[in-house]
Amino acid sequence: MTDTTATTAEQRISAAVTSLLSPRYRNRDLGPADDLRKSGLSSLDLVKLVLKLEQEFQLVIPETVITPQNFSTIAAIDGLISGLIDKG
Repeated sequence: MTDTTATTAEQRISAAVTSLLSPRYRNRDLGPADDLRKSGLSSLDLVKLVLKLEQEFQLVIPETVITPQNFSTIAAIDGLISGLIDKG
């Protein structure tokens, strides 16, 4: 039996991003490949997002991987988080 209430890492990341951007971009749906900077993610939002993701996934995101490239899209963040989880 499959648990349909479980959410994927990508869904959790998307929810975190949307919660940061939603006050300014209420009518915009973000897809996994949408450019988050073009969608309004500021440098301050990025810091908030890192903290939120660290709490959500119970991990530490090393400073060395906090780059625009790794946080450019939801899919890129998902790849980063998945890699950090796999490293344990």
